[in-house]
Amino acid sequence: MIDLYYWPTPNGLKIRLFLEEAGLPWKPVLVDIRKGEQFEPAFLAIAPNNRIPAIVDHAPAGGGAPVSVFESGAILLYLAEKTGRFLPRDLRGRTEVLQWLFWQMAGLGPMAGQAGHFRIYAPEKVPYGIERYTREVARLYGVLDRRLADRGCIAGSEYTIADMACHPWIVPHEAHGQNLADFPNLKRWFDAINARPATQRAYAESPPSYSRPLTDEERAVLFGSPPPRS
Repeated sequence: MIDLYYWPTPNGLKIRLFLEEAGLPWKPVLVDIRKGEQFEPAFLAIAPNNRIPAIVDHAPAGGGAPVSVFESGAILLYLAEKTGRFLPRDLRGRTEVLQWLFWQMAGLGPMAGQAGHFRIYAPEKVPYGIERYTREVARLYGVLDRRLADRGCIAGSEYTIADMACHPWIVPHEAHGQNLADFPNLKRWFDAINARPATQRAYAESPPSYSRPLTDEERAVLFGSPPPRS
């Protein structure tokens, strides 16, 4: 059994995508980041950066004590290695997947997150921030669109953790100021993943909301970095 500590953000939904695809037994543990539950000592014990998602694997390979993992990219890699799925074993195939996984972690996710922050959550409109990050997300979409021009999935013909990492960050494209019609290869890939039964299960129970206004208290919790609770 795997405990998944998450909230339905793009990073949290990455892991749901894997678990639904792999059919692993798992239990959801919702961490309401709007209420500051990510600062609870029990959660910090497995996720010291006070960010979701995190997992606890109660049946790790080789047995022994449960294994906890935080950071969504590390979790995807851990689960892929645990199951032997969605990550090629040959050198070239594995390298293709990992470089695009890290591209998402270092580029697409952070830049899209900043676009969402300045476009939706910032208490005041900052034109420079909105333009800067919206343009950068468009550039990254262009990178992905070109990559997908001659292949069905990001690392080739097979669906991998690279696709699972990127897809949830494309879901809020409208909130991030992007039109998928401008990126036809990306749109084809996105629609194909949306049609997968596992994707539909992952989003069915907890559809994310990217545009609901935050209360002042929620904004303070999410962006004010309150200290951990004792």
